[in-house]
Amino acid sequence: MAKTSKKMKQRLAKLPDVQMYSPEEAFKALKETAEAVPRKFDETVEAYFRLGIDPKKAEQQVRNTIVLPNGTGKTPRILVFAAGDKAMEAEKAGADFVGGEDMVEKINGGWLDFDLAISTPDMMRVVGKLGKVLGPRGLMPNPKSGTVTFDLKGAVDEFKKGKVEYRNDKFGIVAVPIGKISFDAQKLAENFSALYGAIIKSRPSSAKGQYIKSVYVSSTMGPGLKVDAGALSTAK
Repeated sequence: MAKTSKKMKQRLAKLPDVQMYSPEEAFKALKETAEAVPRKFDETVEAYFRLGIDPKKAEQQVRNTIVLPNGTGKTPRILVFAAGDKAMEAEKAGADFVGGEDMVEKINGGWLDFDLAISTPDMMRVVGKLGKVLGPRGLMPNPKSGTVTFDLKGAVDEFKKGKVEYRNDKFGIVAVPIGKISFDAQKLAENFSALYGAIIKSRPSSAKGQYIKSVYVSSTMGPGLKVDAGALSTAK
């Protein structure tokens, strides 16, 4: 069993004696504990949704994107697979890396210094060679996430401004970064609310029973706080 670090114990000791929080209360508590026991970096705040889906069934997969109203606090390094005029479009749009076969060779050689990969549809025949490398890391371009498109300018702009992908894992959990601990609690709550609404709208029609099983939020080095999913459902 993993041991609880001294700083984590100190943060836990700062928490109010409650079992569940409203989103605003949860983010306020996360910020207060982080300020009381600070780290040397701006921690990422994440939201975790455990869904009432069968992740083994293709028709019950939850996957989409959303532009968070207040961004994520991080500008992603974007790699674009494109050629000709589209490569120039990607460069002008602000893509950090642009290429084709050369990038495939570079990645196969071990290079992975990017956070997101976008491809034009015609380049997927080239990108497909990287399935075993990019797939397990969640970096494979996919039409459902808006990362396979001819609108490179629009895609790069949106992801630079805070567009994030959300998708369930094999346990039916959706984990998404929604900001930094330096954000004020209201901005974190606004991002959380937007994400929650998007996940609700993404409910598979074949999913039966309770859809949102539980919701937690935490910072990189902070405790996980349970958010009152019942209150959230009532509000929607």
